[in-house]
Amino acid sequence: MDKQEMRIPIDCIESLSQNDSFVNMRKYIQHGQTDCLLHSIAVAYFSYAAATFLNLKLDKKSLVKGALLHDFFLYDWHKPDITHRLHGFTHPKTALENALHVWELSDMEKDIIIKHMFPLVPALPRYKESILVCIIDKICSVTEILFLPPCNKVRYLYDCAIKNNMK
Repeated sequence: MDKQEMRIPIDCIESLSQNDSFVNMRKYIQHGQTDCLLHSIAVAYFSYAAATFLNLKLDKKSLVKGALLHDFFLYDWHKPDITHRLHGFTHPKTALENALHVWELSDMEKDIIIKHMFPLVPALPRYKESILVCIIDKICSVTEILFLPPCNKVRYLYDCAIKNNMK
């Protein structure tokens, strides 16, 4: 993917990373040694890349924004705490509530966030974008659990988020 095609993910990351809480997702481990920010950027990048490669007629801005915020739950679910015991079932709602405190979201972006854990959370995704993020999220999670390193473009976007937040 060339720089022009990367414009949507870069613009969205630059916008969201102006908020400290978004960049602070890097403080929380998601899978393996991968933090929540890196995981969310990977899901957004690969969702966008799949949609672009397959020439899918999707709302790519909403696809990327929803993917970037799908795990915006802002806590370490690995630490023993009674509120984390059902993390797999509850974190989509927490992520959505947290995101709504900071940003305006479209119905599609809300759907992407709240339904990304299908079928564990038995709420059917309403949009094609939600289905794609749901699938890519599972793929990224498996690669992170296997300790596979992120690709260079995902690492570049991660670095962009951190640098942009420091401005």
